[in-house]
Order: sequence, then structure tokens, then C-alpha cells
Amino acid sequence: MPLNVAIQMDPIHTININADSTFALGLEAQSRGHKLWYYEPKELSMRDGRVYARGRPMTLRRETGNHSSLGSMEKIDLASVDVVLMRQDPPFDMGYITATHMLEAIHPKTLVVNDPAEVRNAPEKLFATRFEGLLPPTLISRDPEEIKSFRKEFGDIIVKPLFGNGGAGVFRIREGDENLASLLEMFGQMNREPVIVQKYLADVRKGDKRIILIDGVAAGAINRVPAEGEARSNMHVGGRPEKTALTKREQEICDAIGPELKKRGLIFVGIDVIGDYLTEINVTSPTGIQEIDRFDGTNLAALVWDAIEARRK
Repeated sequence: MPLNVAIQMDPIHTININADSTFALGLEAQSRGHKLWYYEPKELSMRDGRVYARGRPMTLRRETGNHSSLGSMEKIDLASVDVVLMRQDPPFDMGYITATHMLEAIHPKTLVVNDPAEVRNAPEKLFATRFEGLLPPTLISRDPEEIKSFRKEFGDIIVKPLFGNGGAGVFRIREGDENLASLLEMFGQMNREPVIVQKYLADVRKGDKRIILIDGVAAGAINRVPAEGEARSNMHVGGRPEKTALTKREQEICDAIGPELKKRGLIFVGIDVIGDYLTEINVTSPTGIQEIDRFDGTNLAALVWDAIEARRK
């Protein structure tokens, strides 16, 4: 049965259609006969308890430079659509959190993917700490003395923003590096949030694996190998994608977290694993499905829509 699907995302004209997971999800929905609506987060409003957006009907096609057509702007009562895909990129700031509160008012009558209350309650780096024994040694703090003590204990550490994304602001600080104090001062001037500090994992040179879980079940993975001289493996900063399969340990990690993801209505999730350790659980706007599809000959967007349609029923 055709569904009305509203996609809350960043500007459609800026996306890379060969890498963007939202584009793949929209294209799959369209192929199933669902009607697409598009709006940006700035066009989301709430008045007297009613949640609506100024959006446009959208048609997608896999044509570089001509990948979308938008109709006339309309005011969409989001309680009247069937599904909202909340797909704007982080940072997970107060604007993002406010959007989850607004969309929570229409969920689950309108199915919001992922569940907005659970997205709000599962910040990606903090949420991972709930699963004992899966993370590398990890400290969350804004106390310079605690962070220095952690560096003294492990020698080689990674320091990154607690609510960052895409590898932005990630630093590797080795033992004896004199920049640690200045780095912490810089983070402190930018915001009042703690930073996350983890033991550096040398296995990152072999790759940082992105694993996609759909409704709590591992559906595919890709290995991302950092460029020479780079500690980050994110593909937009030069990481090289490689075909891969799940190891026994990685399947154990997926089995440990999968039931909780499913229970929370986190249908589309991407986790990051380095060596034997889980490092992040991405629930806001996971990516990677197009790269996995190309290596494995799969259609992960179809699996996501199978899960969404099953929940609608």
C-alpha cells in the first residue's frame, strides 16, 4: 500500500548521489510507489501542538546533476503522513534535540525513523558506554587532570568532541605531546561539554569497520582504511573503502546490542568497530549503505523499507 513519506534532511542539491544513504532510501521508497515529500530542518514548525513543515513533493532519479525534481512549496501536517525519515546530519546540538521533541509529538501514529525520543536518549558516543566490555578504555570528562592521568596510563590516546561527527575535531595525542593542554583549552572555549578520550587502537591501520544493523540485525559491513599519515578513517577525509565480512567478535558485538536497538525503535543504525572494540553507535543519520551494496551486491535500503513497512502494519 503506497505511503506518504516526508524526508527531513540537509539540502538535497548538495548530496553525492553515489554515496548518500538518504538518497538511496528515498529512491527505494519511490520504487515501491511511496510518495516523497522533502523539507529541511529549518522548515519544521510546531504551533499549538500541531507539527508541520513547509515542504515540497519530490521525485528522485540516479542522474548526476539532475537527481531531484521538487514541486511547489506546501504546508504539510506531519501527523497526516505515514512515515518521517529524520535524516539531517549532526552535530547533535540543541537544534537537533529540539527537532526530536517536535517529532516525538507525532510518533508513533506517524512512524518517525529513527524513533525521535530514542535518538535523543542515545547520543552516539555516550550510548555505546551502556554495553559493558565492548568499548576500549574510555574516559568522558572535561577535567584536565583526569585526561592527563588517562594519557599517562595509556600513553597514546584519541581525543574527540562528545557530540561531533564525521571525524571532525578528532586528535591523536601521544605520550609526551605538548599540545594536550592547549587542545583541552580550545575545546573548553568552544563549549562546556566533556570530551571523549579513548586508548588509541593500533588496529585502526587495518581499518575502522562500519557495520549496518537493520531492526537490530547485522545486514552488511564495509572496512574503511585511513590514508597514510591520517588517524581518521572517514571516507570524506580520505579513508579507503574495502570489501569485508564480519568476524566472530564483530558478530558478538552486533548480537549484544541488537535487541536493545530493536526495542528502542532504532531501525537503521551504523556502528563503528576497530579491532575487537565497539567505538560508536550511530543512530542520527547513519551512512555507508551504497558502498556496502556495491561490494556485496545487496540492497540495504530495501531491507530498511521492509522493516519500516512491517512496523507500519
